[in-house]
Amino acid sequence: MAKKKAFALRLNEDMFKAIEKWAADEFRSTNGQIEWMLMKSLKEAKRAPKGKGEKGD
Repeated sequence: MAKKKAFALRLNEDMFKAIEKWAADEFRSTNGQIEWMLMKSLKEAKRAPKGKGEKGD
């Protein structure tokens, strides 16, 4: 598994609540949902990292 980097992320409260609900609906943690959303966006933009640590959908 790829090494994880921790950092602070400031979000609008309404946006956070929407992500939190979406995560619960898909049985993911809020952090996992944000990671999934970011990876999906990177893949769509053809900018996803290549290599061993990549997870499937």
